[in-house]
Amino acid sequence: MQLDLNLLAALDALLEEGSVAGAAERLHVTAPAMSRSLGRIRRATGDQILVRTGRTMTPTPYAVAVRAQVHELHQQVRGVLAPSRELDLATLERTFTLRWHEGLVALGGPALLAAVREQAPGVRLRFVAESSGDTPGLRRGEIDLEANANRPAAPGIRSERVAETRHVIVVRKGHPLALAETVTAARYAGAEHVAVSRRGNLGSALDDALAGLGLTRRVVATVPTEATAFEFVRGSDLLVTAPVSTSRATAGALGLTLLPLPLELPPASVYVSWHQRYDTDPAHTWLRGLARTALESSA
Repeated sequence: MQLDLNLLAALDALLEEGSVAGAAERLHVTAPAMSRSLGRIRRATGDQILVRTGRTMTPTPYAVAVRAQVHELHQQVRGVLAPSRELDLATLERTFTLRWHEGLVALGGPALLAAVREQAPGVRLRFVAESSGDTPGLRRGEIDLEANANRPAAPGIRSERVAETRHVIVVRKGHPLALAETVTAARYAGAEHVAVSRRGNLGSALDDALAGLGLTRRVVATVPTEATAFEFVRGSDLLVTAPVSTSRATAGALGLTLLPLPLELPPASVYVSWHQRYDTDPAHTWLRGLARTALESSA
């Protein structure tokens, strides 16, 4: 048996209105078209559904028995095939999983959570750590929103650049570079560096910029996070180069010093990324807007 959902709508209207004319008016179709639908319903169910008694039509016992069930099924189908675009934040209950760069969590996470709690107290945010390699979390629906310096190239993944920030040098107070009159590219290259790389990469765009000046640097260690790099820096003459937006607060709390980077380096971009399945999801669209504002204002 082939299921025609139009017949479910017609049956619901017929049982609610109790007449072919009323059902036709309700569904904005002609009376002959509704009569044909009633005929098909009768053949499918083996029941008359509505029978004429004088000038009115009376539902059969079968029709009376299934009336509530038919109406409920019709509402469920409408909800699935034509979901409401109205978003009631006051009653929204949902958990969003966000995979953000650790510095961006510290930078924009508190502002995002405050906005979410004010507007939709039933929503929870679940921040998870970045991995050392690319994962299909966005595609598989395990991650709702990413935020980092990378623009994904995978099919079906949307991304938007929401902020830019310059790079700075982070050193301990009393570091030779902090005591120098001017931080030159040569002095910068001559220091010992700790690099931040989730994949353990020793080189980066910094090395390309230095090579253009005929300089090289010595990276003595790589660590996966900026917070770890700052711990290396605070007790040694090592330095780390990092985006000012993600390092400013933590470095200040640790008593570290920020110095200008003596290189022409493109600014670090901040991207938010999501799967295209959420393009028209009202709740996800709302969250993306709040995340964009939180990251823009903090950069």
